[in-house]
Amino acid sequence: MAATDEDGEPASIDHPLLEPDFLERRLYQLKLAGTAANHHTLVCLPTGLGKTTVSLLVTARRLEEVGGKSLMLAPTKPLVQQHADFYREALQIPDEEIVVFTGDVSPDDRAATWEQATVVMATPQVIENDLVGSRISLADVTHVTFDECHRATGDYAYNYIAERYHADARNPLVTGMSASPGGDEEAILEVCENLGIDEVEVMTEEDADVDEFTHETEVEWERIDLPDDVLEIRDALNEVITERLEKLKELGVASSTQPDQSQKDLNRMRAELQELINNDQSEGFEGMSIHAEVMKLRQAVTLVETQSVEAVRRYFDRQRNQARSSGASKASQRLVSDPRVREAMRKAESFDEIHPKYRKTRMLLAETLGLEGGERVIVFTESRDTAEALTDFLSDSFDAKRFVGQGDREGSDGMTQTEQQDVLDEFRAGEFEVLVSTSVAEEGLDVPEVDLVLFYEPVPTAIRSIQRKGRTGRQSEGRVVVLMAEDTRDEAYFWISRRREKEMESELRELKGMADELAEELDDSQQSLADFGDGERTAKVNDDGGDPDAVGDSSSGSEGVADRPGLQEFAADAADSSDDDDPADDEVETHEPHAEGEAVAVVADQREMDANIARDLSRREEVEVRLETLDVGDYVLSDRVVVERKSVADFVDSLVGGDRSVFEQVGAMARHYSRPIVIVEGEGLYEQRNVNPNAIRGALSSLAVDFGASVLRTGGEDETTELLAVIAGREQDVSDREVSVHGEKQSKTLSEQQEYVVASIAEIGPVTARSLLEEFGTVEGVMIATEDELQAADGVGQVTAERIREVVGNDYAG
Repeated sequence: MAATDEDGEPASIDHPLLEPDFLERRLYQLKLAGTAANHHTLVCLPTGLGKTTVSLLVTARRLEEVGGKSLMLAPTKPLVQQHADFYREALQIPDEEIVVFTGDVSPDDRAATWEQATVVMATPQVIENDLVGSRISLADVTHVTFDECHRATGDYAYNYIAERYHADARNPLVTGMSASPGGDEEAILEVCENLGIDEVEVMTEEDADVDEFTHETEVEWERIDLPDDVLEIRDALNEVITERLEKLKELGVASSTQPDQSQKDLNRMRAELQELINNDQSEGFEGMSIHAEVMKLRQAVTLVETQSVEAVRRYFDRQRNQARSSGASKASQRLVSDPRVREAMRKAESFDEIHPKYRKTRMLLAETLGLEGGERVIVFTESRDTAEALTDFLSDSFDAKRFVGQGDREGSDGMTQTEQQDVLDEFRAGEFEVLVSTSVAEEGLDVPEVDLVLFYEPVPTAIRSIQRKGRTGRQSEGRVVVLMAEDTRDEAYFWISRRREKEMESELRELKGMADELAEELDDSQQSLADFGDGERTAKVNDDGGDPDAVGDSSSGSEGVADRPGLQEFAADAADSSDDDDPADDEVETHEPHAEGEAVAVVADQREMDANIARDLSRREEVEVRLETLDVGDYVLSDRVVVERKSVADFVDSLVGGDRSVFEQVGAMARHYSRPIVIVEGEGLYEQRNVNPNAIRGALSSLAVDFGASVLRTGGEDETTELLAVIAGREQDVSDREVSVHGEKQSKTLSEQQEYVVASIAEIGPVTARSLLEEFGTVEGVMIATEDELQAADGVGQVTAERIREVVGNDYAG
């Protein structure tokens, strides 16, 4: 039973840091908070029953008993702002000490604000960047909450933050929160292991302490018959899909030509086609283009089956625009030129009936808001096109507003964070009655109690379905209705959704009953948490002891290291970190931190965060990473060394086209730094695309000879990370150089200055500049030469000569 005071009113929670009479005393929340205050805990609680309150109670206790600061992470900006508003209301802490960190706040402002904050609410990507860039420290953070923690899989930012937190914090405590932590035991264990969690607390609506705060939410399934005109559009598109799949079958990658292929089968086809491409077989390129067309057609079928004719009409418009654009893919061009697709487009344009799903939606809203006297309804849809078109349709009968994500795209404007917040505030205040939302409102947003949640289509993911249904049935009996078009993908999604939800409910019940076994598994996997970072944090060369070759494949094996001239000099430069008797002393060693205990610095370009290199470097005690937007290069290792990193595919692509070739990039590097380095990462350099190997060798030679760049090869990100650490250590420890993002400040020789002046004419580059200076002897001679005379220099043709004369001889038009 809920606790009450002497007047029979619900009792409130009393705590020095909580506002009096603000939080209702709920026993299940206190139990969960009690466990979470003493262990790294995953809290599983149905949506709408106060997971955030549990985190708040733990935060208040930690701040009072341990001090420091608290960090709460949430995946979206609106959710972060919502948490901040709640904490400011609930905590007796000055509002200015409860701060919000999102990408809208500049890095410099975040660094300064972090020091003064007591509670930080943030999106994970911002905290990840600030940790990698050494702008903040987690040492004083005594409580971290990972909201919607089921996202802690793969390379999601939660995982890196958790690892750094356990390694850096003096008194760490982790709370993970989710209404739906995963589809099976393995997924839940993965989340726990990634976040360093060793306790799991599960409350379901079946628990007595929870039951009194919930009401039954029955799910109703409304079957919809599609009209013949809609089915004809669908069938015409499926006919084209079948024909395209027949071509893929001829190529040996498709086993069936049925248009309703599973996504798993389509992914397998794509993987096989990619393998053909990797083997430089033309069938792979042909098949990949056909596969892309199939995917576009399937999207159109999904829209017309499960959404509306208006949605597929908008989709066709975008496809037509793409096909007309410069650089349009063959798949897009074939798609819009096929007569059957064009006929489907024409039928979609001429369809002027009300879609049956629209009609049913309007009827259900009229029942809820009119006949039954309801006040609020949420309509969820997978498609932004549908959200916008449906809002327009419903606005003729109801006061409706859309709620969509922030990204813009052609024909569809997103909403800013401010606009999202304003719409939610108005909905809470009852200023309008129907919210039409895409998935942006699914995860944790405090959308108010509603009388009806309407799914415009079934949701095939258990997590999302559970979160959506959690929007009703909190204080009163709610209603959930799902629209399902007969004999369409809706039916397939219906069965997938039901199966996955039942699996998740079963897993949560099992999870609740297997606490001891789970704790044992988590103990085994988390026993090294306290030792995070105690592994090999020092930089090293290849694991096999080899040193990557300059131009060519990296070496393998360490045989003959002692006999290689000069290698012992490098080994001698490194600090001796092992006993004299250790036979490994004969191998190349790496640098320890500065003698004074200072870390070597690596400046990484913000855009390199797509790779793991900056993150891996930031885990090392002897390396300090700074993130900046670099004008040239990807990594700056000293005032004279800048590094451009390219995968083998990117390297070859940059030779044959692109917005900025590798030569332009390295030329810019050479103008600012005296030691430019190009790292080519990965295997199969000479097997990329249909490029003659000698052309690649010529490019490598030009970078080394004409631009003075060192070209180094690595096998992957791990080797690149090691190499960057070694170079940074040599530059800063051995050569005692500073790191400068503006490059080495040194005067150029007269020849270099002359080459620089000539190279800048019409951007002809350093190679042609040297040729011209050798031909004419002086900069002045180049400037006064005629077109015919200019063509006497090696590498200067008519077009280049015309460009030079145009720049040199025309009047200044400034």
